[in-house]
This record gives sequence, C-alpha cells and structure tokens, in this order.
Amino acid sequence: MSLRINDIAPDFTADTTQGPISFHDWIGSGWAVLFSHPKNFTPVCTTELGAMARLAGEFSKRGAKVIGISVDPVESHAKWKSDIKTATGFDVEYPLIGDKDLKVAKLYDMLPAGAGESSEGRTPADNATVRSVFIIGPDKKIKLILTYPMTTGRNFNEILRAIDSIQLTAKHQVATPANWNQGDDVIITAAVSNEDAITRFGSFDTVLPYLRKTKQPTA
Repeated sequence: MSLRINDIAPDFTADTTQGPISFHDWIGSGWAVLFSHPKNFTPVCTTELGAMARLAGEFSKRGAKVIGISVDPVESHAKWKSDIKTATGFDVEYPLIGDKDLKVAKLYDMLPAGAGESSEGRTPADNATVRSVFIIGPDKKIKLILTYPMTTGRNFNEILRAIDSIQLTAKHQVATPANWNQGDDVIITAAVSNEDAITRFGSFDTVLPYLRKTKQPTA
C-alpha cells in the first residue's frame, strides 16, 4: 500500500516501551509524530532519538505526541535508551514501538511486503528505507512524509517548523513561503479575494497577481 499526504494513517496495535497501544486511540484528539529507525544501536539514529528527547517539550507545546519505532524487539529498546542517554545526555521519555515482525514498517510502506516476517538477522542496510517521519493530524490523516538516507541525520527543528506551518495554514486561508519561520509574512491563498483579504488580514502586499503576502495571523 502506497501512502500519500491526506491518506488516513493506518491504525495498528503494537507493543511499546510504555506498554501496548492502539495507534489511533493513542493519538487521541491531537497531533502525532511517528518517526522510524532501521535498527537499534545505529549511530545516526542514536543521535536522533536524543535530539527528539531534547525537543520533546516543544512538540508538546504544539499538542503533538511523539512516538518512535525501530525494527527490533521492545526488549532491546531499554538498553538502547541507556546508550542514548550516555551519548546525548537526554532520557527518551516518549514511547518506542518494537516492530520485530516488520508489521508496522510494511503497513507504512517503509518495507516491501516480501521483506519477511522477522527482524532477526536483518541488518540496518536491509531496513534502510525505515527512515521516515510522518506528521499526523487530529483527523488521523497524514499531513507530511519525510524520508532520509541512513547517513543523514534528521533535522527536528525543521519538523517543528513544518508543524507550525501545517497548524497555522489549517486554521487560516494562508500558505507559508520558502524558509518561513514563526512570525514571518505568509501567503494569502488564491481562494481568498482581495476584498476578503482586507477584511481578514487588514492589509497585504501584491508581489505578483498570484502572490500576495500579509502578516502572520495571530488570532
């Protein structure tokens, strides 16, 4: 199954470091970030899990739960969490899914159906495509998918920036331009007339007939 933006995020049950979950129930009425790893005890992923732990409060401020998944049993996650604390100085307090049967990796189209039914004997290279980030909205739809190679560590500040944009543009009829950050000007969408734009935003600049910018809405 190929997943795309605006598809319903597949539901599943799984064991985690915080006990069994049903994914949609775990998400609840908020946002979620699911980020995946090809194997425990891999160097880049170790730094990533620590980086996410450092920023966990920032995700919480945005109403976004964080959950990791690794193609390994839950039992080995505890030792990895200890390594992550040693390497980065941060405790992983969000749940980590064990995917020893590759069920979730396949469900989210990160591994092919023919990849087998066990993580046993598989190397990180065998699971190289299990390097994705999924941002999921309260409607349980996928809002963003990012997939990184194993040698490139993920930028979690960028994921926060993307959540800020997605949440802002879901509330207002605006879009965010390249390299946008909180407080920067935004783009008025084509669905908003000039007259309506004045009512909504007070004023705007017409850069091109199809590109109108205004101050970021705050209400």
